[in-house]
Amino acid sequence: MLEDLTPTPSPAPWPTAYPQGYAVVDVETTGLSRDDRIISAAVYRLDARGEVEDHWYTTVNPERDPGPVWIHGLTSEALEGAPLFADIAEEFASRLADRVLVAHNAVFDWSMIAREYARAEREAPVRQRLCTIALSKELGLPLPNHKLETLAAHFGVVQQRAHHALDDARVLAEAFRPSLHAAARGGVRLPLLECRALTEWSAPAAGAARPQIGRQASGGYGGQPASWRPSRKRPACPYPNPGRYEDGGPLRQGMRVAFSGDTSVERDLLEDRAVEAGLHVATSLSRLTSLLVTNDPDSMTSKVVKARQFGTPVVDEAAFGQLLRDVEPATEG
Repeated sequence: MLEDLTPTPSPAPWPTAYPQGYAVVDVETTGLSRDDRIISAAVYRLDARGEVEDHWYTTVNPERDPGPVWIHGLTSEALEGAPLFADIAEEFASRLADRVLVAHNAVFDWSMIAREYARAEREAPVRQRLCTIALSKELGLPLPNHKLETLAAHFGVVQQRAHHALDDARVLAEAFRPSLHAAARGGVRLPLLECRALTEWSAPAAGAARPQIGRQASGGYGGQPASWRPSRKRPACPYPNPGRYEDGGPLRQGMRVAFSGDTSVERDLLEDRAVEAGLHVATSLSRLTSLLVTNDPDSMTSKVVKARQFGTPVVDEAAFGQLLRDVEPATEG
């Protein structure tokens, strides 16, 4: 009998470029705007291969109305004795330190966290984030939509308490692990994005009236919201508009680019990169717009609707990022 000397294939080595640890995060908030507050936060710390090391959860007193209680279930009474964000900032930071922040629609969670740290006059120790929506797209997962429950169902993860920060973080951690391993097996480059701490916030000058938020009889809130990022008037684009973007071709300096919908990279950062490349960032869409960037071309936003009417070319954020790497100079004369 001949001995089978066929070597057993060894498993593919773990990509050395992958991060050494992750912090899977979920925050529940009073709303979706820049002036809303975190009311609960959860972190699952994972090792380099996505295995759970520990988890942590806390409620947070937002010092205001808790917002959509029918979604997150946290009433004013439940939050009355909760710590302020400044009280949990150090513990939260220790959970995030030296790890990639992982979240579903990570730009939202990161933005809320960055603003809370700015209010506390501190800086979150996060340098990179990974959005599981972007990762699922990189992996080409056959998902009908990009909701967390859909991603969870794809991997057989059972959700117990939707919109509870601890359970959402658990579900995401369990769905992220097989996603990470699939990426490693396929040699997929993880869609890691830079996190820039919010540093533009500052307290009112001495003697200045601090904006007050108080309950009104209508159930709303009075006072002017604090401004975390001053409005910026961008300089006029110095290049003439060369016309529309042509599919498969390069971007050219002077092209008018509009953005619609959520982006994985924070919108201000994405617009800054476009301006630095010599593009004209348009706040609205017209017949002169060269290109619309959107991750949801089937939406009914006004910009998407107008793009259809005008025949404006449309690309997603990932494709736009590739195009930004090689923008052609403006045509002289």
